[in-house]
Amino acid sequence: FSTAEWIDIVLSAMDYNPNGYKNEAEKTAVLKRLLPFVEKRLNLIELAPKGTGKSYVYGRVSRYGWLSSGGKLTRAKMFYDLMRRQDGLIPNNDYVVLDEIQTIVFDEVDELRAAFKGYLEQGVCTVGDVEVKSDAGLVLSGNISQSYMDEYRNMFTELPEEFHESALIDRFHGFIKGWDIPRMTDDLKMRGWGLNSEYFTMTLHMLRNVMDFRSVVDQLILVPEGADTRDTEAVKRITTAYLKLFFPYVRCVEDVPLDDFTQYCFNRALKMRKIIKYQLGILDPDEFGGKDVPKLRVRDDL
Repeated sequence: FSTAEWIDIVLSAMDYNPNGYKNEAEKTAVLKRLLPFVEKRLNLIELAPKGTGKSYVYGRVSRYGWLSSGGKLTRAKMFYDLMRRQDGLIPNNDYVVLDEIQTIVFDEVDELRAAFKGYLEQGVCTVGDVEVKSDAGLVLSGNISQSYMDEYRNMFTELPEEFHESALIDRFHGFIKGWDIPRMTDDLKMRGWGLNSEYFTMTLHMLRNVMDFRSVVDQLILVPEGADTRDTEAVKRITTAYLKLFFPYVRCVEDVPLDDFTQYCFNRALKMRKIIKYQLGILDPDEFGGKDVPKLRVRDDL
């Protein structure tokens, strides 16, 4: 398939009608929500208007993830319950989405925030005498008002106070501009034949364990000296997820169409990280003000 044809196939596997979208930009905006399905420990923030299908994609498309909407959130629920000796949501899923983040009540805030920071950084959290390890990604998802749909102003005022700490936000790899995703209408509902959704999401789940893609990304992206490790890792991890999603046949550098890789994988990953970086500069100007993502680039000598 051409890349354009493959994008339509992926949308149809989500039960979306590719012909209902105005252009490729709208289509690929929707597909950003699949990135945590296919890449381990990919942590994202999405703010979007109501009615764009966040709950459907994260909660209904795949059986390998968990959508948590509202209610009380505790360390026991997320990571490990010491009383019951039972794993929480993070160890049991490929990804966990905290939807309607503004309505969630956080219990034991300091403990939970410390657990989040440790887990988002290393994939490990210690609860009492138990070390919790997981490959699950964490997605913060919430509705945003029209006046805040601007990546160059402080969008995180829409998040709960618990997430206004720059050290925590820095551990999220990228930002999804949900207002680029069209509001759900009958025209966007799939008609006719499409790739079976359960088969498709099982394939994404299995691709999480294929390491060839990250090896290819490491070979293709050149990192300047002194580059911030978190920025570099964020861009590479998102790029790897895009590579799996758009070009699942790739197994070595020679398989990669470089122009398409730059357009569909690297540039999009860079943009998603840049938004996080800019927001950090607003939240904490003393630490992050004026800083940008390192000048990463794709090799052109292959």
